[in-house]
Amino acid sequence: MTRDEYHQMIENPRMLDYGVYLNVDKLLTCQKPLAEMCNADELQFQVVHQVEELWMKLMAYTLVDVIGYLEEGNTNRVVTLMGRVHRLMRLLTAQLDVLETMSPLEYQEIRKQLGNGSGQESPGFQLLLRMPRDLWDAYKKTYLDGKGLTVADVYDGKYDHGDSYVVAEALIEYDELFQKFRANHVYLIHRSIGLGSKSLKGRPVALLEAGARHRFFPELWDIRCDMTDAWGASYGVVREAIHDKQPA
Repeated sequence: MTRDEYHQMIENPRMLDYGVYLNVDKLLTCQKPLAEMCNADELQFQVVHQVEELWMKLMAYTLVDVIGYLEEGNTNRVVTLMGRVHRLMRLLTAQLDVLETMSPLEYQEIRKQLGNGSGQESPGFQLLLRMPRDLWDAYKKTYLDGKGLTVADVYDGKYDHGDSYVVAEALIEYDELFQKFRANHVYLIHRSIGLGSKSLKGRPVALLEAGARHRFFPELWDIRCDMTDAWGASYGVVREAIHDKQPA
């Protein structure tokens, strides 16, 4: 079979019930025609980023339900659905590795096809950036204010590994995984075009590093620092070395 014949099969597969249900015919036309690709890597570039949009759509859809369950105080559903979101975040991060198979030259050829676009304009990404505040407000209303607790109570003063704690940990894990995704994306850009270059809009790519240091739920991160400082004061900043206490 020739290359062109294979390409025809790739773009026009035989459609049975499974393919009809999944709208595979439409799905496979969401990429540029193979004959119009600027190079052999453009298909993977489009597919990876389109799949990311689908995962982010599912994440946003799931997080809408999480907000509702937070407001209801349905801890079991919150933890279960956040576990799904955590898995989706890991998938998002892992699939970035596929893009590292491109050479810098091939990436430059693809980059020309983007016009003035950049990944920061991703619809799914922008939507996910908007949702943490509503997640936090729902958590605070139900699991803090509703129970007469502060974050310090949940993690330290009244710690009991209860509902307020496990939900907080589900939120901070999402925060951590999202920031790891952003950090990995920075390394991908570093490898593809270099962090000293400018974006397609003329802004330094290094600005992305600031985004990777962002935190959705700063209260949950700060409590760890507060606890370390408070507990540290009880045993001193400089402690006696353990090995000095060992018998000769």
